[in-house]
Amino acid sequence: MQRWRGLEDIPQDWGRSVVTIGSYDGVHRGHQLIIGRAVERARELGIPSVVVTFDPHPSEVVRPGSHPPLLAPHHRRAELMAELGVDAVLILPFTTEFSKLSPADFIAKVLVDRLHAKTVIEGPNFRFGHRAAGNVAFLTELGATYDYTVEVIDLYVTGEAGGGQPFSSTLTRRLIAEGDVTGAAEILGRPHRVEGIVVRGAQRGRELGFPTANVETLPHTAIPADGVYAGWLEVDGESMPAAISVGTNPQFDGTERTVEAYAIDRVDLDLYGLHVAVDFLAYVRGMLKFDSIDELLVAMAADVKRSSELTAAYARTH
Repeated sequence: MQRWRGLEDIPQDWGRSVVTIGSYDGVHRGHQLIIGRAVERARELGIPSVVVTFDPHPSEVVRPGSHPPLLAPHHRRAELMAELGVDAVLILPFTTEFSKLSPADFIAKVLVDRLHAKTVIEGPNFRFGHRAAGNVAFLTELGATYDYTVEVIDLYVTGEAGGGQPFSSTLTRRLIAEGDVTGAAEILGRPHRVEGIVVRGAQRGRELGFPTANVETLPHTAIPADGVYAGWLEVDGESMPAAISVGTNPQFDGTERTVEAYAIDRVDLDLYGLHVAVDFLAYVRGMLKFDSIDELLVAMAADVKRSSELTAAYARTH
């Protein structure tokens, strides 16, 4: 899959393509319907599929300080899109100047002049251009002028997550913030992932017999509510069952919120400085302060046992 950062990265000889545009944070199951249809249509026409997305999130430029927690960084979104069969991802730097492009100029400069769109696939509520003034009706109207067609896909999937609300990035962020990583996984179609570099912490886990990877998460990451979770620690393509702690470590009067993962029965790992991923499968318990270290150790052993059971059960059914 080709990855372009900015219009100037698109090959000069790029021909017609099927295009879909959106932030696609999380590439959740609703997004997968739209992107999947773009890939399918491109194959029907014998031309490439392109996903256009933005960095930073448009809200951070239009309303500074309002950047939503991110469900997936751009490299992860690109990986997920590649798995769906996308041929190219175009990440447009979203600047103040870019935000002022009128809907008509956006269509002309991005879709027509550079991507030579033959078909554009979008959800019903797609908005674009200055002050989000452009919509699907306007996009379709200009298709007659610029020789492209528009296909609208209903991306609203529902399930048990969020009490039956339509799946969305907003709902996913809310569930993660509440610690409902199982509900978030239903929407995403996979466990929620947090990534970052392993840094040195207080090393108390090592002293207690449960050495943890202290993950310095990427900026704006959507981090689950404080508590203990079952999941996996992925390092260099190896996915290891893990007990994961999120919080300030109240047992030792901590103040900094951290994400720490203990790879179950793996006490030999030296992960400092490595980029790792933590996948959240299920909530185990809330963050507690125990009366003694012995009580803490008993609880940690129970957390590890429960995490091992949950990850093993998931592996058996997937």
